[in-house]
Formats: sequence, C-alpha cells, structure tokens
Amino acid sequence: MLQEAEYLRAKIDAVNVTDLQSSVMRLGSLAVSYLLKQKGFEPIYQLTCRDRNRLALQSDLLSAAALGIQNVSILTGDHPILGDHPEAKPVFDLDSVQLLQVARILESGHDMKQNKLEGPAPKFCLGAVVNPGADPLEPQIMKMEKKIVAGAEFFQTQVVYDIGLFENFIAKTKHLKVPVMAGIVLLKSAGMARYMNKHVAGVFVPDELIKEMEEAKDKAAASVEIASRLIKKLKPMCQGVHIMPIGWNKIVPQVLEASGL
Repeated sequence: MLQEAEYLRAKIDAVNVTDLQSSVMRLGSLAVSYLLKQKGFEPIYQLTCRDRNRLALQSDLLSAAALGIQNVSILTGDHPILGDHPEAKPVFDLDSVQLLQVARILESGHDMKQNKLEGPAPKFCLGAVVNPGADPLEPQIMKMEKKIVAGAEFFQTQVVYDIGLFENFIAKTKHLKVPVMAGIVLLKSAGMARYMNKHVAGVFVPDELIKEMEEAKDKAAASVEIASRLIKKLKPMCQGVHIMPIGWNKIVPQVLEASGL
C-alpha cells in the first residue's frame, strides 16, 4: 500500500483512506492514515458509524487528533450484510449528521456529555459525502444542508459519469457555498459499468461509455481517456476531484496529466 502511494507523491493534495469500504474487513483507516502521515502524505481519515458506539467514535476522533490527523470524512457506513462478514452486528449508535456534531463538540473542549477534556482541544477539517445522482435528489440536498449545519466543510460525491446529472446537482446546491469534490472511479471494463448501473444506487454509466470500454483494445488507456475527459468537463463546476482507482493506482498519474491537473 505504501509502495503504491509513492506513485502519487507530489501529484495529489490528499489521500482518502476508507473505513472498511463496502463492509469488507481490512486494515483500519486510522492506522493507515497515520502511516501515510509519517511518509509525508496528507490523509483524509474516513470514519463510519457502522462499527462503533459513541464512546469508541469519540475516542477514535481524539486518537486521530493526537496523531496529528485533522482531515476527517464522516459517513454512516454500509450495512455489514453487504460485506464479507454478513453475520456481523451493526452498531449505528450515531448517524453521520450526529457524528459531525460530536466532532464539533470535541473541538469546544468537551465530550458529548459535556465532560471537560484535558489538554488542548482537537481541531478538525470535517468532510461528508453526497450522491448527486440520487433519484429523487431532494432528500440528498436536505441531508447535505443538515451536514453543513452540523459542521461539514467539504463534500466528496458518489462516482459521476453523467455530466448532466452532476450539472443539475450543482445548480440545485449552489446556495450552499461549500467545496465539492466530484467522485471519479476508473472504469476497468464494460462489465464493471453494467454492474454499477444495476447494483450501485445513484450511479449511471451512459451507454456510450459502456460501448467505448467494450470496443477498447487497451482497457487501461481507454479508462484514462474517459476519466480525463470527465474531469475536464467537471472541473469548472466543482472544487476538486476524488479519484478512486480501484487497484489501478499506477495509472492515476496518467489521468492527472491527461486531464491537466
């Protein structure tokens, strides 16, 4: 993992570190964030409400602050039934809006029960997620507004392939005046695109992109071309892009170069 991060050194602003993404057991996001910080990268520590109660969530936020990790992306999290340990018991003691509020309370020098914290209060840059392709979109916007009131300073979006859908989302949220990073997942095949259309809520890969991947002799080169084209179109509408390479970290520098980032 650390070796793959080296492909991106001096080419990106930060590394998003997922918290047991898709409810699949793997190395924890706090440990990974700390290791990346030690190597000179700027981590965005992702924290979900799925696996921890309010005691553990507050403790992990304090632990992050003690390790010098300030960027925190807060999510409710996928249900364990979707992952590789479907029998695991979910917690969901708090949701993402409540946890954003808790992080702000900790910054005031107190915990949720107003017990005073010893030592300097933590300082975070808090982020959240939003799905611009949701149908209907209005509940997403309402949740986004609640997250901003609770303390969210930036948003990372679900993957975007349909520029028109994203344009509509930006038009309907321009009053919120908060930085948005559009999600870009590198397509690996037409089959992957069809799978996302069928199984990932709020994601729509247009038919022309599926055809492009289907006909491509060099899938990686086609993926770079599609991603860079999308980024160029998205760039005027948002404040950054969150690239999710899904194992293709080596070609991210090519995407950045091709898209002029």
